[in-house]
Amino acid sequence: MAGIYVHIPYCKQACHYCDFHFSTNLTTKSDLIEGILKEIDLQKKYLAEEIVETIYFGGGTPSLLSTFEFSTILERIRQNFLIGQSPEITLEANPDDLTSAKLAELKSVGVNRLSIGIQSFDDDLLSYFNRAHDNEMAVKSVREAKKLGFTNLSIDLIFGAPDQSLAALEADLDQALKLRTPHISIYGLTIEENTVFGKWQKQNKLNSLDDDIAAAHLELIMETLENAGYIQYEISNFCLPGFESKHNSSYWYGTWYLGIGPAAHSYNGKSRQYNQAHNIKYIQGLKNNELPFTIENLSEKDQINEFIITQIRLKKGIDCQYLIKHYSFDLLSTKSEAIENFNKVEMLETESNFLRLTPKGKLLADFITEKLII
Repeated sequence: MAGIYVHIPYCKQACHYCDFHFSTNLTTKSDLIEGILKEIDLQKKYLAEEIVETIYFGGGTPSLLSTFEFSTILERIRQNFLIGQSPEITLEANPDDLTSAKLAELKSVGVNRLSIGIQSFDDDLLSYFNRAHDNEMAVKSVREAKKLGFTNLSIDLIFGAPDQSLAALEADLDQALKLRTPHISIYGLTIEENTVFGKWQKQNKLNSLDDDIAAAHLELIMETLENAGYIQYEISNFCLPGFESKHNSSYWYGTWYLGIGPAAHSYNGKSRQYNQAHNIKYIQGLKNNELPFTIENLSEKDQINEFIITQIRLKKGIDCQYLIKHYSFDLLSTKSEAIENFNKVEMLETESNFLRLTPKGKLLADFITEKLII
């Protein structure tokens, strides 16, 4: 099993919190699509004989592409790779792009999962984030997608915004539950340096949410969604039974994947590749039949740490037996003191060779992870 990620680096406007690679200048879009097609051709051997079960269009805002551009990219992928019988094909989309006509077109070219970037149902907060949609558009996009037969739907929400109250977060969760999308991704806001929020923070115009309040937000999220029947299968991801994101799960389980497009990453178990995060240089390199990436070979220590870092975020936790079998590394023994200390304060628990975070431990996941890696 393998996955393919396609990065579409264009947006209508820049959200104040986003530090992903994107551009609001769409004049290079046609040339970039040609570059993506060329890269697919040049990378056809990267996944060897692995069967591709997931294809994910991320960004940026992939919903800015035309139906013809989507179908062209998908067809080129099919020509170059072994595709499973029923691949999960996900598109990240903004609510303001999802008209009935657009949704019908996406369905017609094979998109069968939507990840809608709602972020909040609060109009004031959406304006503060500099999003292009409002609450009405957000609700309508989900309802229209359902009406047109999209059953595998996810929405993104953000918590921990400056001055965001528990009541405001609760209102967002209530609206999300009314829409009953089978998957909800909800992320704590981080202030990145090279963003509008980062600039405001330097100017003392913005403060991060207090850690205790942010923890209270996460506790509210976990309790509310789990009481509504959602499974927290990864720290930031909740789903109704059977609706886990297959593509994102492949990252957490160490499955091979190929990243196409500027700033995209690839992984084959032994190394990572990082495509150049510059649209013009990416386009020019592929015009010259050059693959624009740098490669990082992963040592055994790197591979162990990556396994710990990703697996600890999962509901089932870290498979300690896997580490012994594949790396002769006994995590429970090597980190026994730290694990015992976290067990005592009910932040970690072990069961059948799995080490996992408790609900209390999830509030300090990054801190705990630092103590477990080697």
